[in-house]
Amino acid sequence: MHAIDFEVFKNLYLAIAEEMGVTLCRTGFSPNIKERLDYSCAVYDADGETIAQGDHMPVHLGAMPLSVRAAIDSVPMQRGDIVVLNDPFQGGTHLPDITLVSPVFVGKDKRPTFYVANRAHHSDVGGMSPGSMPVAREIYQEGLIIPPILIAKNGAIVKDVWSLILANVRTPDEREGDLSAQIAANRVAERRLLDVVRKYGKSRAVGFAKALQDYTERVVRAAIAKIPPGVYEFEDALDDDGFGSGPVAIRARITVKGGRATIDFTGSAPQVTGSVNANFAITLSACLYAFRCLVDEDVLYNAGVARPLTVIAPAGSIVNALKPSAVAGGNVETSQRITDVVFGALGKALPDRMPAASQGTMNNITLGGASPTRFAYYETMAGGMGGRRGLDGLSGVHTHMSNTRNTPVEAIEHYLPVRINQYALRKGSGGAGASRGGDGIVREYEMLTDVSVTLLSDRRERGPYGAQGGKPGAPGRNTLIRDGRDERLPGKVQVSLKKGDRLKIETPGGGGYGA
Repeated sequence: MHAIDFEVFKNLYLAIAEEMGVTLCRTGFSPNIKERLDYSCAVYDADGETIAQGDHMPVHLGAMPLSVRAAIDSVPMQRGDIVVLNDPFQGGTHLPDITLVSPVFVGKDKRPTFYVANRAHHSDVGGMSPGSMPVAREIYQEGLIIPPILIAKNGAIVKDVWSLILANVRTPDEREGDLSAQIAANRVAERRLLDVVRKYGKSRAVGFAKALQDYTERVVRAAIAKIPPGVYEFEDALDDDGFGSGPVAIRARITVKGGRATIDFTGSAPQVTGSVNANFAITLSACLYAFRCLVDEDVLYNAGVARPLTVIAPAGSIVNALKPSAVAGGNVETSQRITDVVFGALGKALPDRMPAASQGTMNNITLGGASPTRFAYYETMAGGMGGRRGLDGLSGVHTHMSNTRNTPVEAIEHYLPVRINQYALRKGSGGAGASRGGDGIVREYEMLTDVSVTLLSDRRERGPYGAQGGKPGAPGRNTLIRDGRDERLPGKVQVSLKKGDRLKIETPGGGGYGA
């Protein structure tokens, strides 16, 4: 294969995934899609293995192949079909993340040559609280569970399924718009893939897809081979599960040998009552992301990343929870702590390369109410990045498993009956060190009507760890301001706020690097 052709196909497949994302952004209805870009898109081969994915959400992308596999195994797909699912125990992440999978048939073939899929976070999918990110005890409280089923057949919407989904959410018009945008993204990708096949031929398109996966595998193996052989361990913990569990430990033991690595989470805490349980897809996704970060070359993030890795996550543990565990926070909070733990272990092997811990939480907030019209809103909040050798951490950014934008104040106030009184960097929250950790942010919401608020956040008890003698970043803080009095709120809580109440969120700073 000629190197120039190889580069052409690499960028063709990447461009298709990126164009899917642009389509979703421009046609989506909710601020979560249009403003925060809380979605992910990818192209898969005939076996459901990733060829290329957009530069979207790491927590989505590493897990999505398991949903594609579940769709292939569960539903015989024909031309024009689209499968919808969100089940976290079939490759999903948490219930608000809805995935659409489409087959791509070439010519008169009876078997798909490609699949395309996208995953988008919907601001409400039912459940016990607006926004579908409750402090829950079981998954049935978190919203509508969708197994792999057809939402489109022969190019037409399956109206019964469409109606069933919209009947179980608080904001059906917005959900309909976002689902329609997801369908449009898949159809755009299908057209682009068929264009590639028409221009270059099926055998070349398929051959280069496989070559791209194999090349990524070789590059990742080479990166692992640069790690000194050995066994490296690290432990960190979530603050709690929202139901009084106390610290929830996550332990990783990484064994590196001969261009392969095994990440073993044996010894991590058992699954808990609250919603910080992570399914296996989340744990796998965090491990793939961490090892992809070791690669300096510009290679596609595809199925080749996983081939040199073995992930051991004991069933029934916090990193491989079993149904019917609540999992809404596992996707957003535990994924971050798994990343911190894997990076911490790799820091024992590569102290000059691995940074201090970043904020380690997504600071999830959901707002919902019925005045003047029914609304449900969700956002994650930025914080501090960990310091690195020779470089301070960035301030006010999303890190690791989150890769969204910060929602602009104008967008929040346009969509919701709230006022943002303060939005600023949290000066001095980054950990001290030769390279300082980045600062978190401060965001203060004033309620202009009665609002139900749910917070799922972490790093409120202990700040992100420093590295190589650097100091920890400052822990985050949630404060309710009512009638002139401040009330400290726990990291995981649901509260009913009245008009005039204010909620102040201060996000963690990153850890410092070096004494």
